[in-house]
Amino acid sequence: MGDRHGEGMSEPHVVILGGGPAGCGAAWRIRALGKGRVTLLEQRPVVGGNAGSFAFAGQWVDYGSHRLHHACDPEILRDVQALLGDDLRDRERHGRIRLRGRWLHFPLKTQDLLLRLDRRFALGVARDVLRRPFAATAGPESFASVLRAALGPTLCEHFYFPYARKIWGREPEELSAIQSRKRVSAGSFAKLVRRLLKPPGEGRFYYPRRGYGQLSEAYADAAREAGAEIRLGWRVTRLRRGKGRWTVEAERDGARAALEADHVWSTLPLPLATRLVEPGPPAEVLEAASRIDYRAMLLVYLQLDVDRFSATDAHYFPEAHVAMTRLSEPKNYFGAPEPRGSTVLCAELPCAPDDEVWSLSDGDLARRVADDMARAGLPLARPPLAVAVRRLRHAYPIYSVGYEAPFAALDAWSDSLPGFLTYGRQGLFAHDNTHHAFFMAYCAAACLEGGKFDRARWNGFREIFETHVVED
Repeated sequence: MGDRHGEGMSEPHVVILGGGPAGCGAAWRIRALGKGRVTLLEQRPVVGGNAGSFAFAGQWVDYGSHRLHHACDPEILRDVQALLGDDLRDRERHGRIRLRGRWLHFPLKTQDLLLRLDRRFALGVARDVLRRPFAATAGPESFASVLRAALGPTLCEHFYFPYARKIWGREPEELSAIQSRKRVSAGSFAKLVRRLLKPPGEGRFYYPRRGYGQLSEAYADAAREAGAEIRLGWRVTRLRRGKGRWTVEAERDGARAALEADHVWSTLPLPLATRLVEPGPPAEVLEAASRIDYRAMLLVYLQLDVDRFSATDAHYFPEAHVAMTRLSEPKNYFGAPEPRGSTVLCAELPCAPDDEVWSLSDGDLARRVADDMARAGLPLARPPLAVAVRRLRHAYPIYSVGYEAPFAALDAWSDSLPGFLTYGRQGLFAHDNTHHAFFMAYCAAACLEGGKFDRARWNGFREIFETHVVED
């Protein structure tokens, strides 16, 4: 794995760390615009990252539930459609959410709410609407205080707060108010009503034939065709700063190599990047990195001996007595009938790496999921034919109260490194969707001009990123 940069080559060399949507999107975009030479390093044998796919039980399954939303930037969507062609399908959502023992369509539909919503719950919400103009906000601002003031205690205590405890492993009062603004798109009664009044066609999404990871694969393939080098299976071990250049050291299967780079663009979790850079950051930055954390996720896949388990693409479980947050059926996302006589369910179990559940065997996790399903009124008729488990260490950023200060310290330090950029969901500690990650990639490529990175323009894009709200 050599590097010949400098032998009559004038293009700047950009080394991208991580092959998820942000990494693959930037690799293709830089080459498509003719702005530089690109080498992308991905630790796994395939691209996609947490938005990737793999084959299990004769079908493609994803790392959890993923969709490309219609909110995607039009230019990016045109590129995606051109890259995937007929392999990209426009689908209607058929989700369900379990609330106080009853199933409601998700995204919420007005008629469904009127017919199925628990009457006591509905009366509580109505009472909160009437009391809201007179409600006073008490205590410091947090996820809990912002949502309680905006939506009232009924929605919070029966829906948002139990779900938050499971997803982030924190009490709602311990989460930053920013979490409510980034994660809850219906953060007021007015917004909730607007969502309910959306036309039927709004509840749609795009999905690729070979699983969600096909998005990243399509960008990676196009980047290769445009001249980028995609190196899979290489783990970055060190980032050494020199005089105006970087040396990126990596290893694969015992082999070691180094690349000289003008720019290093990292989509790795920001705390991890701080440990790779040499000379390392000052002590206060390392201390700040220790205060930034991500929620882990267990993904448990069950193969069943039926064509389909249900017509639902994803079930959501805010209730506290069910450990899962979501149960998806990947076969329903693209809508293909194959394989016949078999389907797969994917259960999502947020946790911490030091939780007892993290190290359970596949069989034990399968039994826990089956018990959860029975409690939620979705019992399995027979034991699964096969089980697979995937463990994601960095699934969701945790916006604890006060996280802004350590993140700002990390952000300022990384911003001070010449030729270094951290971006993407993990790199910017952002609870964003895939279309947001692609948007970051396109913005980063737009800032690369004449071999230099326009930091002022990037900071302007960062202000746009701050307005992103997660689409469920």
